[in-house]
Amino acid sequence: MTSPAESREAASGVREVLVWDPIVRLFHWGVVLCCALDLFLLAPGKAAHRYVGYAALLLLAVRFVWGFIGTRYARFADFVRAPPVVLRYARAAATGTAERHIGHNPAAGWMMVLLMALLAVVIVSGWLTTLDAFWGNETLEEAHEFVANSIMVLAGVHAAAAIFESWHLKENLIWSMVTGRKKA
Repeated sequence: MTSPAESREAASGVREVLVWDPIVRLFHWGVVLCCALDLFLLAPGKAAHRYVGYAALLLLAVRFVWGFIGTRYARFADFVRAPPVVLRYARAAATGTAERHIGHNPAAGWMMVLLMALLAVVIVSGWLTTLDAFWGNETLEEAHEFVANSIMVLAGVHAAAAIFESWHLKENLIWSMVTGRKKA
């Protein structure tokens, strides 16, 4: 008996591989949901806003650990590259000659690290604002808001890059983060 993925491969003639495991996809879409809720729907400082922040913390903690013990393409060692490699990739991408990567490309790998670091900063700064020692500290509240807005901007850059790469590679990268599968 063949699996649905094998049936699709046979029908389309395109072999697919599992790249994004369920933990990576849960992290990705969970963080998208948490950020959307806290940035656009929930009132800052209220209980629901804080609980969504705690959910983001849990997602980030799991993903951090998974970056060391997870599946091949989930591991930091697979996608965090040295700056010269990232610069070469960026130059090639600008000229339309960048090579295809099954997992994160070198630029996307660093974007992920940056977004995870900023998420950690926004979570910690948000938590600090709930402590008596920092209650009402405008500098901390402004820093929290600035970092949250920075995440929103960088997430837009990330999404635009995924759309561009999808067009350039003729492969729906956004859908691959839903299914976990990409062309081999």
